[in-house]
Amino acid sequence: MPNFFYEVHFYLFGLLAIASSIAFVTRRSPVAAVLWLVTTMFCLAALYALLEAHFIAVIQVLVYAGAIMVVFLFVIMLLNLGHPAEIADIRGKWGRLAAGLLGLALFAQVMALAGKRLPQPFTPGSGYDPDAVRDLGAVGRVAQPLFNEYLLAFELTSIVLLVAIVGAVVLGGRRRVDAR
Repeated sequence: MPNFFYEVHFYLFGLLAIASSIAFVTRRSPVAAVLWLVTTMFCLAALYALLEAHFIAVIQVLVYAGAIMVVFLFVIMLLNLGHPAEIADIRGKWGRLAAGLLGLALFAQVMALAGKRLPQPFTPGSGYDPDAVRDLGAVGRVAQPLFNEYLLAFELTSIVLLVAIVGAVVLGGRRRVDAR
């Protein structure tokens, strides 16, 4: 049975992922939207870590929150979609107050946990097979099904991202020609 520490953080990161994904689709500024998407990706990585899928959590941060978001920001800057004044996401005193309170709550949580020991030591998950990890390595255990059973989905995802980037470049080129 999961302990209180686990349950609170699981629901906290789940709610933050939902809230930041809603903020992602409601932003007018594309740069602010991408930053909310990065927040969603970090929350999903935290959920993966809580589910003891540590490799997937690290890949979530490195690949999605890192590399793909950099590509998205590059395309947005290439298209020049907005005025720099539209980047500010928090306007008014209530947004700043909410951000300050959230920051204070997170700081208090970190300080409360700083001196405590984790409830249980790290133990591998229930599907841990030491012989398979010894033969394939920890990455090989994830890579083998990814590049065998799920290869088509993996490649289709990369093609969809490539088409989106090429489409954005073509649309950006049309806007510049029309502006002249």
